[in-house]
Amino acid sequence: MSPVAIAASLAQSARGRGVWGGTVNAVRVLVVDDEVDLAEAVARGLRREGYAVDVSNDGADALDKIMVNTYDLLCLDITMPGIDGREVCRRVRLEADPQPRILMLTARDGLEDRVAGLDDGADDYLVKPFAFPELLARVRSLLRRDSRAVSSVTVVGELEIDDARHEATRGSRRLDLTAKEFALLRYFMLHAGEVISQETLLEHVWDEHADPFTNTVRVTVGTLRRKVSIDDETPLIETVIGSGYRLLDP
Repeated sequence: MSPVAIAASLAQSARGRGVWGGTVNAVRVLVVDDEVDLAEAVARGLRREGYAVDVSNDGADALDKIMVNTYDLLCLDITMPGIDGREVCRRVRLEADPQPRILMLTARDGLEDRVAGLDDGADDYLVKPFAFPELLARVRSLLRRDSRAVSSVTVVGELEIDDARHEATRGSRRLDLTAKEFALLRYFMLHAGEVISQETLLEHVWDEHADPFTNTVRVTVGTLRRKVSIDDETPLIETVIGSGYRLLDP
């Protein structure tokens, strides 16, 4: 299957699943592949699932981004001109702090290639061509490993989110959330009780194209707050003046 065909398949899969088709995680992902169509298709699919995604088409640009931004996961192609994926992986393991999870995406399917990639520091290995649902499943698995979770369900007090089903509830009430609101709620739940600044939310829930001078965080937090707490329910998301926001941890 050609790179263009793979890209078309991924894009079609993402369109078919829609916003509510799968997992949404409040994490930031970097897709690195010199095949521009494929990289953009993977990025579009992940964004439709609610991830904040940046794209690089060569190893040098990827390393620049990694040293400036905090990524939770890298989807990293091995075969690229100049600095290849293996070298990027080795340098990330030596220099990046904090350390992201690394999923290798490559057409090399030999045992020696897989072993070499894992020895360089990759956490998982996916051979092209691949089905987009499998990519999502591997991403979910790596992120659960990172958070030491054993399932796709996260619970904080009355709040519960199920990544695999893309459902959020408060008690018996289902929350009707957009993909971005879902990602934001999950990040709050993973950091319940902590004060989270607007800058931190922009870094982890939005991507590099988000304008830090807009009110997008304030507006999205506001709509999420109104959906999480209605009528006489106790407010769960509070504004800490001058510092950020906090999800109350009962």
